[in-house]
Amino acid sequence: MKKVIYLIVCLIVSYDIAANEIPTLIQAKSYVDVDKGRLVSPANILIENGLIKAINPEQLPDKVHRIDLKNKILLPGLIDMHTHLDLDFDGSFDHILTKENASKGAIRAVRNAELTLMGGFTTVRNVGQGHITKDLTNVALSEAGKEGWVKAPSIFPAGHMVTIEGGHGDLTMGFAEGLIEIGPKHGVVNSVDDVVKAVRYQIKHGAKVIKIHATAGVLSLEDSVGAQQLTDLEMKAAVDEAHRHDIKVAAHAHGTQGIIAAIEAGVDSIEHGSLINDKAIELMKSNGTYLVPTTGLVEYLQPLLEKMHPKLREKAEYVLPLGKERLIQAIKSNVKIAMGSDAPLIPHGENAAEILALVARGMTHSQALQAATINATELLGVEDRGRIKVNLLADIIAVDENPLENIETVMNVSFVMKSGAVVKHTDKEQ
Repeated sequence: MKKVIYLIVCLIVSYDIAANEIPTLIQAKSYVDVDKGRLVSPANILIENGLIKAINPEQLPDKVHRIDLKNKILLPGLIDMHTHLDLDFDGSFDHILTKENASKGAIRAVRNAELTLMGGFTTVRNVGQGHITKDLTNVALSEAGKEGWVKAPSIFPAGHMVTIEGGHGDLTMGFAEGLIEIGPKHGVVNSVDDVVKAVRYQIKHGAKVIKIHATAGVLSLEDSVGAQQLTDLEMKAAVDEAHRHDIKVAAHAHGTQGIIAAIEAGVDSIEHGSLINDKAIELMKSNGTYLVPTTGLVEYLQPLLEKMHPKLREKAEYVLPLGKERLIQAIKSNVKIAMGSDAPLIPHGENAAEILALVARGMTHSQALQAATINATELLGVEDRGRIKVNLLADIIAVDENPLENIETVMNVSFVMKSGAVVKHTDKEQ
């Protein structure tokens, strides 16, 4: 009897292995060559072991699993370079900061990660968590996604944001003094030495990008939205330490002086860049610094303004329109741009609204798609995704129309494949 059971188990295991080894063939109408900004037809994509094995092959394997997307247009999985998966926004973050523990925050992040993936984003940067804990929940979420525990994009986590005490990323701003004391492990710093400690702690515990706050922000209680916060030396220390570990640095920066200081410190990207000027633009172009603008959120915040703290509302009404104007200038000047939604300010799952915003500010449809694919991969420092190309990851999505003509189609993704596994197929017959 034991031998029979053993043989049955072996047969089942062998069958599963064999089934997993059967290549997949996606048959679609066309795919977008994001490098050249053109459609390629037809789009027969052979996938094996999570990678794109061949495109429009003349011969197929004897056994192949076919996915019929013959009326669809394929795109590489989209990439969002500015998310906060453990946060939601209803005019305030106070209920999360004061009433939600990190465990619930992790569950919230799992939900939002799945929403993001189903929206067609197969890779994201999570640029700083929003819970007051030394545990790096966004790193844990990244690892859980890799291990298949949860449905999530590939996540490049930042751990805690590096910020001055009382700065934009100090999550205890507004709390009574002495109620909660936090320091470098939480990313809150008061010196160059603190900065080094903070960066090393995040990297030690799995951060794949470092986020610093060069300036004040909108949704925090400082009086100014753009005043420089980290000093020039502190920013330089953060960049030097991160780069020594081959880790990129993203700098939250609204104000002109802080933007320039962050560029000169060697950061890899400026996040928001609301008050960017001609000097900053020229520095970014000469240094190869990326801009990750986040202007698509303006329309989403408009109905929430009345719910916001008066100080935050005043800052938002001042800086957000300027951010739209300065982005138009940056696009005309050919600054390198990667797409970032700042979700949840654009709700999780609707991240592609930022692609539409880039078009509204002056990008061509092709350029906006590049910002969410090949530009993002360059900023991430990876070459294994962002294109439908042989030997790259099979991160593939499908839309109904040609996005080179109708960019709004990216808001309605009907099929998502991540690393060769189908995670969404709404048109599939049940």
